[in-house]
Amino acid sequence: MYPQHQDKVDFVRAEVLIEPVPVQKSIIGTVTYEFEVLQSVDSVFLNAYNMEYSAVLLDLQKVPYDITQNTIIIRHGFKKGATHSLTLTYKAQPKQTVYFLGWDDEQVGNEQIWTQGQGKYTSHWLPSFDDMNEKVEFDMHITADAGATVVSNGKFLGKSEAAKEGKVTVHYDMQKPMSSYLLAFVMGTYDKETLASENGTPIYNYYYPKDSARVAPTFRYTKRIFDFLETEIGIAYPWQNYKQVPVHDFLYAGMENTGTTVFADGYVIDSTAFVDKNYVNVNAHEMAHQWFGNLVTEENGSHHWLHEGFATYYAYLAERSIFGEDHYYWKLYRSWQQLENAVQKGNGQSLLDPKASSLVFYEKGALALHMLRAEVGDAAFRLGIKNYLEKHRFGNVQVDDFLTEMANASAVDMQDFNASWLQGTGLPSEKIKANFSEHNRALATLFEMEKDFNSGNAATIDYDHYWKATHSVHLKSHLIREYADRLPTTIIDTAFATDTIPIRQALSMVGNVKQFPKQQFESLLNDASYVTIENALLQLWLSYPQDRASYLNKTKGVMGFPNKNIRQLWLTLAVLTNGYDAAATKQHFDELSAYTAPIYSSEVRRISFEYLKEAFGFTDKNLLDLIDATGHHSWQFKKFARGLLNDLIKDTTYKERIAGLMHKLKPNQKKYVTSKLVSEEP
Repeated sequence: MYPQHQDKVDFVRAEVLIEPVPVQKSIIGTVTYEFEVLQSVDSVFLNAYNMEYSAVLLDLQKVPYDITQNTIIIRHGFKKGATHSLTLTYKAQPKQTVYFLGWDDEQVGNEQIWTQGQGKYTSHWLPSFDDMNEKVEFDMHITADAGATVVSNGKFLGKSEAAKEGKVTVHYDMQKPMSSYLLAFVMGTYDKETLASENGTPIYNYYYPKDSARVAPTFRYTKRIFDFLETEIGIAYPWQNYKQVPVHDFLYAGMENTGTTVFADGYVIDSTAFVDKNYVNVNAHEMAHQWFGNLVTEENGSHHWLHEGFATYYAYLAERSIFGEDHYYWKLYRSWQQLENAVQKGNGQSLLDPKASSLVFYEKGALALHMLRAEVGDAAFRLGIKNYLEKHRFGNVQVDDFLTEMANASAVDMQDFNASWLQGTGLPSEKIKANFSEHNRALATLFEMEKDFNSGNAATIDYDHYWKATHSVHLKSHLIREYADRLPTTIIDTAFATDTIPIRQALSMVGNVKQFPKQQFESLLNDASYVTIENALLQLWLSYPQDRASYLNKTKGVMGFPNKNIRQLWLTLAVLTNGYDAAATKQHFDELSAYTAPIYSSEVRRISFEYLKEAFGFTDKNLLDLIDATGHHSWQFKKFARGLLNDLIKDTTYKERIAGLMHKLKPNQKKYVTSKLVSEEP
């Protein structure tokens, strides 16, 4: 295996020309690197997975090279102080990192191509560097169909006619260096909204043409978040512009490619959905990464906290500037509770552990910064952050680099913080609790009430006192979720009488509906909240069989989130309700069943599979859709589909039905299903 890091050469700039070939799911391209030799060396290499080369030129001359599965090695006597160009013309067949969607179905207009480098995988479509420490200024030239929108890192310079008819080449220019994994491109059908930050930085929000009415709620507060982060961090946004692009079935919530965030289009929502599930936190998190991760980049996974903990923390600060102090502290409180539960179960982890969970890197990391700021003070914290970013801009960092700058700015020894928060696997929970109590009256009230419980006086607790102690929506919602069966009628009546959505949403989540007056609970079906309506519809349908038709009539036609959460529940209940709209029962079932098809998002498909499993069973078409899902590019959905298929194969009837569908499967599907059928043989 070739060593990952090559510190004797410095790759400075790359000119990249690529053309995706959707039918083949391949990339053809040419890349020219300029590099400097820092010390004499006999070879240089690039990471490149399973690529074929039609030309390999050093300073425009053919040069000997070796290839392995994941590298191309140029053997040559490179002398200290020399500069060279290296040009590779290649074809790649990426097995990951580039996703070609919508090209093999019958739906028109849903075609997309997008990338997800995720740490080190750009080398699957571009000879580049898996090592984050190699930073390069990349200029992108991408050939695509003339009607496609193409988005990539940097400043858009325009289009030029390509050699192939009906094609254009789109040009993007970067001015500063970045790690390869942050290189990205998206192709699809988009319109865009153009904004400008307070300092004049262009911000481009891309959206599908059909979603023009959803632009405002989806990208709400984008400019405000951008301006807040610049001011709070104290360092000007380091890139030429900022773009945000939604894509189908993205692997995660979002990815902070340099100046070009790609995010899951499930966050493209209407104004009703905004209160339940919005893009604000993801928006702020990925934007914060433009400083923490992109401007300064970890040397390796042991320092991953410097990316995710910081982006999470600054996203919480941005939300605080929008939604207030109470929102901020209750987010931290919920993170603390999750972390404390993990510690109590023996699953605590160090922030310096490269294999730590996302919960640790993100939430423990953010909580650590919150507590550090409380210890050193606002002024010193801001100064330390500013000095850290300025000193290491466009470079790579270790945790000690941050601690050094924070110690210098605050004159506080960082050893205790390091030992307690970074190296330790536990949590200083008493200090956390004291901090929350000092700064948030609602949490102080909650802790006071919990102390009452722990003292054995639960029967005499004055809930009315705690309810009225603050105006915190978060505290009131918490009390309903946790103690609804103990709260006096006066509090429940007050909760139902409010128009505050989070409080009424908490009421909809209570399991025993009949503890509440029926008419009050029925009023939840009128709320402007898709979560509330979904919860209330299911609970009412289960609790009051005689009124099922009325509840279904009231919610007929409500789709809900982009995953059609309410619609799919409604269809299920409509079919299960005896005598309801009998003439349309088959139509309702067919609609629900159709949502397992590959043309729908993985979220829509998963909900459909779950309802069909619980209520009706699967048609042959559903089984074929499920087998298709076992090869889905989203690992979460693929894992779900494979688990469900495994469960079905344990049933003799389903096993025989699946075996009978083998002739309809693609070769890769047939191979996978055969292996599962054989493994279940007695």
